[in-house]
Amino acid sequence: MDEDNPQHTCLLVEDQDATRAWMRDVIRQAFPDVHVVSHASLKTAWAWLDGLADSGAALWLAVVDIGLPQGAGISLIRGLAERFPASRRIVATIYSDDAHLLDAISAGADGYILKEEDPDRIVTTLQRIERDEPPLSPSIARRMLTHFRAPPRAVDVTAALTGREIETLTLLARGLTVAEAASRLGLKPHTVAGYVKTIYQKLNISTRAEATREAIQRGLA
Repeated sequence: MDEDNPQHTCLLVEDQDATRAWMRDVIRQAFPDVHVVSHASLKTAWAWLDGLADSGAALWLAVVDIGLPQGAGISLIRGLAERFPASRRIVATIYSDDAHLLDAISAGADGYILKEEDPDRIVTTLQRIERDEPPLSPSIARRMLTHFRAPPRAVDVTAALTGREIETLTLLARGLTVAEAASRLGLKPHTVAGYVKTIYQKLNISTRAEATREAIQRGLA
């Protein structure tokens, strides 16, 4: 790889200085010739991406922490999927629960890596990208298998959703936040939040992961 080749540029977004330096080293171990551009906030990352898009350059890889204080990194994953669809979008996080995992995959993440793992294992996991394999931490791969092997819940036909509730559930399953769903629907966030509360009550669920599963079972996602 040529460091000056934008096709081999990696965007790293991580707000913790020590972790950002550590992750940069891990990425360079995995891909010695890659050019790593690191940012500590969504604001500076978006500004850099705007410049990249204006220049017509490509982005090869993005490694994003989704627990950023300035806003959910999941929005950056979604934006990258829309604006740089050829890029590989990898989540690097401490969160191993279904809700964060499914939100990330729905938003367009191509991989999911836990930062708590041994650095050498993370290097090996990242290198799967060059073999066109999904870079997933082993425990995350097992969690995904467990989630999708779970017996499907019977859809309660008495829990009929209104048109707006169906639209809201569909957008939630695609990884949009309440605010983003409200913008898409042309409604106020508190109105959509009310729809979400009603949906959860009708379907007897309490998490985004369960909402995503319900949407899949109903053919909405």
